[in-house]
Amino acid sequence: MNARPINRAGRIALASAASALLVTTVAACGGPAEPNATPSLVPGASSGGKLTIGVPVDEPGIGVKDGDTYSGFDIETARYVAAALGVPAANITFVEAEGDTRQQLLQSGGADLIVSTFSITDERKQVVDFAGPYFLAAQDLLVRRNEEEITGPATLTGRTLCTVPGTTSADNILSRYKGRVTLLEKPRYSECVDALAKSEVDAVTTDDVILAGFAAEPQYKGKLRVLGKGFSVEKYGIGVKKGDAEMVTKVNAALKEYISDGSWKAALEKTVGPSGYDLPSAPKLS
Repeated sequence: MNARPINRAGRIALASAASALLVTTVAACGGPAEPNATPSLVPGASSGGKLTIGVPVDEPGIGVKDGDTYSGFDIETARYVAAALGVPAANITFVEAEGDTRQQLLQSGGADLIVSTFSITDERKQVVDFAGPYFLAAQDLLVRRNEEEITGPATLTGRTLCTVPGTTSADNILSRYKGRVTLLEKPRYSECVDALAKSEVDAVTTDDVILAGFAAEPQYKGKLRVLGKGFSVEKYGIGVKKGDAEMVTKVNAALKEYISDGSWKAALEKTVGPSGYDLPSAPKLS
């Protein structure tokens, strides 16, 4: 039986329905959702105020500064926490905080918070306080694509390894492999990765999520690879000045909302996801 012709009104209705379905499908199956830019204020917070936050500026997917623009997972995390504390984006001042400068910034008053792949350790707890953790990573190795002899830290004997001073990565290598590995320290990870690409060092070590970001950079894609054999657990916390228990409580409340409202996952997918890194589940906050 032949179908009846559809008049103009029917065609418009059908087109509208198809468009609505397409929008719904794209929203459901398309890219990651955007992080929530306007979280609710945490208990004790008030609108207004300013914050200086220490962040990474040299870690693809985590924290990068390009001109006056900051991007990456730690940047998204810092902005969310600040908003939950009542501080608008325009009132945030970002400062570079990597390696051993992170504790110094908090102690000197150069930063109110540190959101910069800042691993929580007992040693650091002696001089700063932490909220979190908000992410769990593992120390790993970045090597050249065709490297076959390096399969983990135990195979680094006689090799030159590059990392940044004042990091848990440097401490781990020095404590576990001192005398067996030559450790070369450079101010920034990008300098270590460049040295690796030029065969000036044999491997770079830091957290796997940072290494994955570098390996996915256009100039290194297909040339460098992450071993994928983590040999530590790195709990990223937000650094707070020692003794400021009220701020720790507020930041922890903000991080709980960050995770529960889906913004944590959205931020991770948006910033780290493109590197191909196997995104973890959110950490449990007490």
